[in-house]
Amino acid sequence: MHYINLILKRIFSSFFTLLIVSAFIYGVLEILPGDVATRILGRAATPESLVILRAELGLDEPALNRYFSWLYNIFQGDFGNAMTSKRPIIDVLGPKIFNTMVLSGFAFLLYLPMAFITALVQAANKNRQTDNILSIVTLVILSLPDFIIGTIFLILFVVFIPILPAVSLVGEYTNFWEWVRALIMPAVTLALIMSVYAVRMLRDNLIEVLDSDYVLMAHLKGLPKYKVLIKHALPNAITPTLNVTALNLGFLIGGVVIVEKVFTYPGFGSLLVDSIKFRDLPLVEATILIAAAFYVFANLLTDILSILFNPKLRKE
Repeated sequence: MHYINLILKRIFSSFFTLLIVSAFIYGVLEILPGDVATRILGRAATPESLVILRAELGLDEPALNRYFSWLYNIFQGDFGNAMTSKRPIIDVLGPKIFNTMVLSGFAFLLYLPMAFITALVQAANKNRQTDNILSIVTLVILSLPDFIIGTIFLILFVVFIPILPAVSLVGEYTNFWEWVRALIMPAVTLALIMSVYAVRMLRDNLIEVLDSDYVLMAHLKGLPKYKVLIKHALPNAITPTLNVTALNLGFLIGGVVIVEKVFTYPGFGSLLVDSIKFRDLPLVEATILIAAAFYVFANLLTDILSILFNPKLRKE
């Protein structure tokens, strides 16, 4: 049961990584220049009001005490209150996380067929015109920043062919089709950026597997080419691609920050930018920690799947 020990080690290392990340986040934000209380009070700041506000916010306590108190509260599910709105952070984050999860889920559903179909077509047509054209297209997309791709979509589908909304605003009363129309451009942007990495790796893995003896034997048995690709080549080429998928899941966190701002989508990324702009430290800390937790969890899930898909480890 060696693979169970490996999984437990991955879980422990992921938890330890999150602890280090939490300390790093808190430490970096603590040493940033400027005073939060002064920023909140603005022109109304007086020495007396600053002392009172710092005491209310707990800023008069040592930084180490505040960190451990913050960490203890997080383990109890309490992220504190936002400095600007005075609302519980969990209430502020909830709708934004939901919006981002909807966007990310839609983008991931588009990413899977984009990546797998394109890689299968390229591998089946290795070194032919189709493969060369798709390689050039993926290389061009790979070289473009996500905000450039988003801007191209805005110019195409808002200015020249005005069929989609320029602003992807959604809310509690948005109906299903309005949601879909608002999500199309940001989701396709994210899916395109993610898929090009997976396509290049999966294509190379498939081509390598197609040259193996058991695949050649399947060809000699007279199996159709598409069956050889899907039944024999793809299952053996997909495991290394899981690592890229994990990185893509992590990219969703970083990518949505830019993409949401480009399309004015009210999600997690937009909230992070706004909280940094207003220097709402508790909200910034909670937002970045949740993003880090998602990234660590995505990598943990990939490690576990890689271990479970490895036949050598399962037999031990």
